[in-house]
Amino acid sequence: MDRMSQGLPRRDFLKAVAGGALLAGGGSSLRAQTAATAPNIVVILADDLGFGDLRCYGSNIPTPNIDSMAVEGVRFEHFYSASAVCSPSRAALMSGRYPTRVGCADVLSPSDGAGLSLSETTIAQMLKPAGYKTMCVGKWHLGTSAAYLPTSRGFDHYWGIPYSNDQTPSILMQDTAIIESPVELDTLTQRYTQQATSFIQQSKSSPFFLYFAHTFPHIPLVASAAFKGSTGMGLYADVISEIDWSVGQVLQSLKDNGLDNNTLTIFTSDNGPWYLGSPGKLRGRKGWTYEGGVREPFIARFPGRIPAGRLAAQTPAPSAASASPGHEVNEASSRVSTSMATMLDLLPTIAGLTNSKLPGKLDGVDIWPILSGKQESVDHDIFLYFDSWNIQCARLGPWKLHVARYNDFPWNPDPPGGRLNLPLTPPELYNVVTDPDESYDVAADNPAIVSDIQARIVAALPTFPAAVRNSWTVTMALKASAPDGGLPIQIPQ
Repeated sequence: MDRMSQGLPRRDFLKAVAGGALLAGGGSSLRAQTAATAPNIVVILADDLGFGDLRCYGSNIPTPNIDSMAVEGVRFEHFYSASAVCSPSRAALMSGRYPTRVGCADVLSPSDGAGLSLSETTIAQMLKPAGYKTMCVGKWHLGTSAAYLPTSRGFDHYWGIPYSNDQTPSILMQDTAIIESPVELDTLTQRYTQQATSFIQQSKSSPFFLYFAHTFPHIPLVASAAFKGSTGMGLYADVISEIDWSVGQVLQSLKDNGLDNNTLTIFTSDNGPWYLGSPGKLRGRKGWTYEGGVREPFIARFPGRIPAGRLAAQTPAPSAASASPGHEVNEASSRVSTSMATMLDLLPTIAGLTNSKLPGKLDGVDIWPILSGKQESVDHDIFLYFDSWNIQCARLGPWKLHVARYNDFPWNPDPPGGRLNLPLTPPELYNVVTDPDESYDVAADNPAIVSDIQARIVAALPTFPAAVRNSWTVTMALKASAPDGGLPIQIPQ
């Protein structure tokens, strides 16, 4: 029995069987019932939000609505975006495949004629045959020509900026039409939220997929009048607070429309923070394949299907003159998964939950067993960290092997002689569970692990496009001629 039919109450299911609804001639009644119970999917994606930018991940910025999602669901400590920059990460989310396989190894510019390969099936395209209504709100950044826009990739409607807010021309689109230029950024989060909640209200009679991709906290930063100065912690915190408000509005809309118990809601970010946000205790930022550039907040909530957090054991309240003897308080805590998961896993997970047909060979896996609390982890092969076409790191279990690194800092002017991706000789090995800031290279103590991961990288290479294989060959060829035997500069914490 599939997951959707499991959503039918047992009595109604038996009535359908007794009434012949399962027979070829009477299937429409059951299909109507299963369509009504098919889960809704809401994916909320922030732009350049750091691992340490939410209260539930250690920030001082108030994020009560996102925190409540974590308490009511599960949050991950080891979730990866598949890229340290935006377009490739979004391509991985939409396709379930490495961005180097799907035509989006680098950030796309507004003038690029291509985008996410037209041979790829997006989450929206996968869900359409099951009768899902679909909408993309916010930043797309997977191609701007008509064939690559959301309305050509499975979305019924689109409302947003088709790329980053620092790229020109500054345009706001509704479906395929430009409705505003330049974009009034100060009201953008408010207007995005209105579009998202309207779509929920209008789609409540059928299953739907809402992909809500915020423009912020990507720079230039702007908060609406209602939130500017609201936190007393600066503009960046105000912007995060407004995003948190938006999440609260989406969750409230689900409740108001009776959809809360039949909706999977996900919150995450496309890559690490630039110079304003916080990577928490992780090393690196946006554009770096250190953990701070690619490890993201990830929270999933589905009442009744994803086990909620718990109330911590009762503890004495903080001492205060007004506190009576024996006064106790309960503190809510979220269920935390320490298993690794990635942006590549969203499509196969949504496919399994909605009983949709997988679009082909994927790099991601179904993490529903973790979300639902049935398993602590699922099997992943090595996870590769790309910078453009270059493989720089690979993770297997708790181990992360750095095999290459550029000879300069991200976002700096190119050094004399050009920017080179140089091999690390020897490679660096970190246990990113016990050493999340990648401070202690333990390669010398674990030669078998180093060899195993290296062999897996080499075995995976033939499955990637020629550009990946060629970049690897070029990088490895630099080993003999590079200064210091190929060792690039060390990037400080």
